[in-house]
Amino acid sequence: MTMTVEPVRDTVIEAEPPAPEVRREVGGRTLDDVLAALGSALGGLSLVWVLYGNLLPTSGALGFVVCWYLAFVLMYAGVTALRHPRPVIADRVASAVVHAAACLVGLGLFLVIGFTFWRGAEALGHVNFFVDDLRAAGPLDPLEKGGVLHALVGTLVQMVIAVSITLPLGVACAVFLNEVKGPLARPVRTVVEAMTALPSIVAGLFIYVTVLVLAGFDRSGLAASLAISVMMLPIIARASEVVLRVVPGGLREASLALGASQWQTVWRVVLPTARPSLATALILGIARGIGETSPVLLTAGYTTYLNLDPTSGPMVSLPLVTYSLARSSEKVDQARAFGAASILLALVLLLFVIARLVAQRSTKGGRR
Repeated sequence: MTMTVEPVRDTVIEAEPPAPEVRREVGGRTLDDVLAALGSALGGLSLVWVLYGNLLPTSGALGFVVCWYLAFVLMYAGVTALRHPRPVIADRVASAVVHAAACLVGLGLFLVIGFTFWRGAEALGHVNFFVDDLRAAGPLDPLEKGGVLHALVGTLVQMVIAVSITLPLGVACAVFLNEVKGPLARPVRTVVEAMTALPSIVAGLFIYVTVLVLAGFDRSGLAASLAISVMMLPIIARASEVVLRVVPGGLREASLALGASQWQTVWRVVLPTARPSLATALILGIARGIGETSPVLLTAGYTTYLNLDPTSGPMVSLPLVTYSLARSSEKVDQARAFGAASILLALVLLLFVIARLVAQRSTKGGRR
């Protein structure tokens, strides 16, 4: 009997091709995103309205809104889980939380600004409020009499003096920390960072003791400007240092390679390149100092008449007038206080808008 042995053939098992990777779009909004958010919001509103307002012994608008938001987040996560994997669920829930936090902050800012202007609209509607002072106006006089011209002028004069002091000192400190450096750079940077958190009352007490008590000067707008300068200087110095760090090092190396000295490089290359951003640092410093009250009260005193001389006599500012008038129980003074606060708030908002525009211009110029 003859046996035939067949050769063993290798069997090759072909692996299945991997499933194509589905990439998830992280930008933009799809129809599914919009419908899921809208449906969850309506569903959460209906559920909370039934439970919170009819079945449970609860009441109050704030509690209703909080419960509505929690129900919305839970429904949003549940609706997303029906069609999407876990990363999409986490993204949508995180997006809902972040957007809610941003809306809450924006709502608080809107309420503060809107309430201030709403209460001050009665005083802002009179022309004399901008062109008169309070020397002939009392708490029982109508709004057609008196204004805050003395406070507005005092604020501008004090800020001009403070800027003329802090701008060169702040930029010089930033140049020392970023360009010159040396063994003293670290302790100077530490002092500057610590001064950014300095309470304003401490700055006012420092100028009060050194300038008014020890040096023997009277209360004036100049003393108030010195106290405001103490508050503005660390802000401008710190912001200017950050700005100078952004200047490309290649510009410095090219200037030094052409034979320029370090001072010429800083004066003709570094500072002109950082000029728009330095303007932003200056505006931020002004916005920090323009709203100070306690330093002005300690060093400049309070007055109801217009004083154009910052070296003699008391000189008030808008924050100080707002504080003084708000302490009165009369409705007229309350309206004047909110009117002064509205002018101050408008100045601060204007400064921040200018800082934003200057920063955008600086960014575009850097990209070019």
